[in-house]
Amino acid sequence: MSTNTEAVAVTETRLIHAFHRRATTLLSEAALRPSVPLAALAELREFLVKNLRHHHETEDRQLWPMIAAVAPEAAAQFAVLSEEHDELDAALDILEAAPSGEDGDRPGLQRAAEAVRTLVHRHLEHEEPLLFPALREHVSPDEWTAFSRAVVAGSPTEAAHLIVGFLDQVGTPEEVALVLSGLPEPAQQFVPVMRDQAHAALAVLSGGTEG
Repeated sequence: MSTNTEAVAVTETRLIHAFHRRATTLLSEAALRPSVPLAALAELREFLVKNLRHHHETEDRQLWPMIAAVAPEAAAQFAVLSEEHDELDAALDILEAAPSGEDGDRPGLQRAAEAVRTLVHRHLEHEEPLLFPALREHVSPDEWTAFSRAVVAGSPTEAAHLIVGFLDQVGTPEEVALVLSGLPEPAQQFVPVMRDQAHAALAVLSGGTEG
C-alpha cells in the first residue's frame, strides 16, 4: 500500500474523529450558554445524534467485518468497540429525549450532552490505537475508497453544512480538501456556501457573532 493512499484512510478517519470530539464538546458547553438560541442547540443536537449513529453503524456493519476478514485476530477487539457503540447508542437516546431548554432546563440538556461527550472521547481513545494500524495494514486502497463512498452516500443530510465547519476547525486546509474531495461532484459546488453557513452557526454556538 502506498504512503499516499495510506495517508488518505488515516487522515480522513483522524479528522472525522477530531470533529466528533469537537462537536460533542461544543454541545456540552453551549447548552449552558444563555446567548445561544435554542434553535441552534436543537440543530447541533440533531446533527450529532444522527451523525454519531451513522458513523458507528458503518463501522460495525462494514469496516470491522472488512478488517476482520483479513485479520481475524482483531475481531475480538472490534467486538469490544461495538459494545461501546451500544453504550453510546443508549446515551444518544437520552440526549435525543432530553429537554430542549424551552422550559428552562438547559442543565438537563447539558448533562445528557456531557455524558455523550465523555463516552465519545473515551471510546476514540480505545479505538484509534487499534484502528489506525489496521487501516494501514489491512485495508486496500480500493476497499477504502468503496467504504468511504458508501459512508458519504448514506450520511445524514440534517445540518450537513456543520461538517464543513467542524472540519475547518480540526484540520489543515489540505486535509479538509482531501476529506471533502469524497463528496459527489454535484455537491462540490455547494461547499463554499456550506462553509459560510457553518462558520456563522458555529460562531453563534461558541458565543460569538455571525460575522
